[in-house]
Amino acid sequence: MKALIPTGDPAEPVVLADVPEPVPGPDEVLVKVEAFSVNRGETFKLERPAPGDRPGKDVAGLVVQPAADGSGPGGIARVVGHPMAGGWAEYAAVPTHALAVLPDGVTTHQAAALPLAGLTALRLLRAAGPVLGRRVLLTGASGGVGHYVTELAAAAGAEVTAVTRDAGRGARLAELGAARVVHDLADARGPYDLVLESTGGPALPLALARTARRGTLIWFGQAGRRPSTLDFFAFFDGPESAVIRHFHYLDDDTPLGDDLATLVRLTAEGRLHPEIGRLADWADTASVLTDLRERRVRGKAVLTVNGE
Repeated sequence: MKALIPTGDPAEPVVLADVPEPVPGPDEVLVKVEAFSVNRGETFKLERPAPGDRPGKDVAGLVVQPAADGSGPGGIARVVGHPMAGGWAEYAAVPTHALAVLPDGVTTHQAAALPLAGLTALRLLRAAGPVLGRRVLLTGASGGVGHYVTELAAAAGAEVTAVTRDAGRGARLAELGAARVVHDLADARGPYDLVLESTGGPALPLALARTARRGTLIWFGQAGRRPSTLDFFAFFDGPESAVIRHFHYLDDDTPLGDDLATLVRLTAEGRLHPEIGRLADWADTASVLTDLRERRVRGKAVLTVNGE
């Protein structure tokens, strides 16, 4: 079968190659991939790929071989899945605990845009606890996670301030429910009960300074790719008893499949809107990855496989 494999070359990070078709484990289904999405964090990993790396975590397509242990869909079914690797290919083995069946109202392209960004947003807000009536600051809001967080948090009753440099992206975030959009973190008024910080570098101490007394800052990324420095005494003089929490989306007690089903249901009900900023054939994956790395894609980038 054909699959995209890393090259280590930033100018052309992946190429199509012939690889063996995956052999599913007992609790895995074989999915004929119709579409997949790529994530900015994956572009960083592609800069120094390990031997044998097979990228791809977000897939949507058809189950063509059910799991041998009887779990998951029993026959041909449209699904969205979140394997840990190997999704940028014609076929992918996906654990049954990491997939959800798609209803007719959700397209394959929409589904492919859900897994990593949607799971991160859903679980980030779960980690934050109830947000009804709380003031929330979200940095790096123009990407896929930012769109989902904004819509989910606003729907749950949060007063969201979204930070994005792009005016057009800010307008869309306002449509999704952001109460305020600022183009520079320094313009965020504060204080905020909850700060969701994904940029790192100098943004982290600035965001922390805007955290309310006994507020929480959840640090879930470093998209700026710059280390952060925090001064203990400045923190001590700032928000009293504030909490800084590290977040990783896989550290959650809910099965991936259950949360994928929630994202699918919300999309089918029109309560969650996957933002697909780029839709292209998978032959163009290398150039799409470059544009994503350089922040030239708003929302999610989705690639279709073999004209699907």
